[in-house]
Amino acid sequence: MNLNGIKASATSIRALSMDAVQAANSGHPGMPMGNAELAAVLYGEVMKYNPADSSWVDRDRFVLSAGHGSMLLYSILHLAGYKISLNDLKNFRQLGSKTPGHPEYKFTDGVDTTTGPLGAGISNAVGMAVAETILADKFNTAENKIVDHYTYALCGDGCMMEGVASEAASFAGHQGLGKLVLFYDSNRITIEGKTDIAFSEDVAKRYEAYGWQVLNGNAFEPAQILELVEKAKADELRPSLIILEGTIGKGAATLEGSHETHGAPLGAEEIKATRAKLGIPVDQDFYVAPEAREYFKTVQQRCEAGAEQWSKNFDAWAAANTGLKAEWDNWFAADLSVSNAAMPEYKIGDSIATRSAGEKAINAVAAAVPNFYGGSADLGPSNKTVLKGLGDYSIENRSGRNFHFGIREHGMGGIVNGMVLHGGLRAYGATFLVFADYMRPPLRLSALMGIPSVFVFTHDSIFVGEDGPTHQPIEHLASLRIIPNLQVLRPADGEETNVAWQMAIEATNKPTVIALSRQNLTVFPKADSNWKTNMRKGAYIVKDCAGTPDLVIAATGSEVNLALDAAEGSTKKIRIVSITELNLFMNQDKSFRESVIPLGVRVVTAEAGVSYGWEKLATSTEDVFCIERFGESGPPSKVAEHLGFTASDLKTVIER
Repeated sequence: MNLNGIKASATSIRALSMDAVQAANSGHPGMPMGNAELAAVLYGEVMKYNPADSSWVDRDRFVLSAGHGSMLLYSILHLAGYKISLNDLKNFRQLGSKTPGHPEYKFTDGVDTTTGPLGAGISNAVGMAVAETILADKFNTAENKIVDHYTYALCGDGCMMEGVASEAASFAGHQGLGKLVLFYDSNRITIEGKTDIAFSEDVAKRYEAYGWQVLNGNAFEPAQILELVEKAKADELRPSLIILEGTIGKGAATLEGSHETHGAPLGAEEIKATRAKLGIPVDQDFYVAPEAREYFKTVQQRCEAGAEQWSKNFDAWAAANTGLKAEWDNWFAADLSVSNAAMPEYKIGDSIATRSAGEKAINAVAAAVPNFYGGSADLGPSNKTVLKGLGDYSIENRSGRNFHFGIREHGMGGIVNGMVLHGGLRAYGATFLVFADYMRPPLRLSALMGIPSVFVFTHDSIFVGEDGPTHQPIEHLASLRIIPNLQVLRPADGEETNVAWQMAIEATNKPTVIALSRQNLTVFPKADSNWKTNMRKGAYIVKDCAGTPDLVIAATGSEVNLALDAAEGSTKKIRIVSITELNLFMNQDKSFRESVIPLGVRVVTAEAGVSYGWEKLATSTEDVFCIERFGESGPPSKVAEHLGFTASDLKTVIER
């Protein structure tokens, strides 16, 4: 270990972090200053990476779960040689800067996931570690380990308090993710003051109960940190928690250990005094010690040599395993198509719940996409998302493609995102639509990052019936549709369900929600011969009339069947449109929208949920056929009658 290089790098991290926050007049200097030695040791002595190729497949991953301490990551990435300049650090938190307030995936070189919501990064790290086990099991041979890396994450007291961290940690311990190492910055400070005002549990015992190896050390002893990492790596059967006793704002002249360093600049006078304490030029902003520069030049040479050796090993592996190499290329392809998948076939008049149609479709997708993994939050038989005959992922079977996430919806969402972020896998998670509330943070983050995670939500309306209002989603579809860049698909029959799954897999820069029914729906004829193409634009014509219609019914999901029943026998000329993705349709060009819903024609919309969003299409508020209250417990048909949501009720609306 180059102790002088580590110490110079730690000093530089402290200087860069406090100066960047001061220049921005916004940010969190305390956490970076308190973890400077850890970052220097990780990037200087521990981690396998290549700053010349930040997407290198076999690099170690690093997740800053405590994303508010982003200047820690930006500072060390700058020193390590990633595409983050000193000017980028000087533009911290400025509009369009490469150094935003919290780390953002795809935006900043070397950032492996978007973090900020506390605890979420831990669940992402768990997903990344899962992905490593799957890829290693699939592609490594006795001669060559081309997948052999670790996932490191850093969290703070706030992350430890969040429920999502507990969910993910419990899953990780159960699954024996031995290549996952989590550092806990235990400085006992949060925004409001010392943690003992709200937090007094024994974290070590909790993680031991989860099945983790727990180690303890000093955050400011580089040699000890390195020793602890080696102990963590030596335990191949358990993830490791390394608790580092530290001090927030370490090195600050008078504010060291104060919660005032958590989320505010130190101030000009404190910074001058701190520079003097650190032994660096008092009047020099954004100081980087020459010894740190020299140290990381050597580190970069080692990193590049390691990546070059891996490339040689990979080439040897590829030459000796041409079949595996072809699969590798397929697994890591940017674009996927399931147009040739053997999707299930239906006859007009078939009656099947879209969750059951989804079961057939997801298994067809799994047959066509061998790197497609996922599972449910203990609802596989109800969600019908089990991949038949493909085994269960476990410590004993890393090739199993079915995941038992347990009743951990929030954690499941973060783990799925981590699996996708890692690369090489496509992943899904499933639960009831009403529990999308528990998953909103990972849903939002997947949309923000633009990654193709898939979320299956079944039991999508009041037709859940007897389980009552706690399980009958009313506002959920609307709440999902307002998340930017989230594709929300609600297929109306078995045939549409096939296309919905194809759309989900073919997406490359957005996550997808597929909302499916519990009750049976009739497979209906489609007036639009090109409906599969137009469904990919969000909507198509299901049933048409001669000439210009008197009325268009724009329905979605199970309400397309309802609309067909309501229109039966009407003397009006009615066109029925299936809106499979409302936002997608509304964002099409004007000519397409008007080819589906003509300008000036009365439009009635129908969905078994709140009206929000449908005012974009409906002619008036009276033409939005919806449910603006919570449901009731009872047989589905009786609940619908009670709520005034039947074909007869819709007929009354269209005939007036």
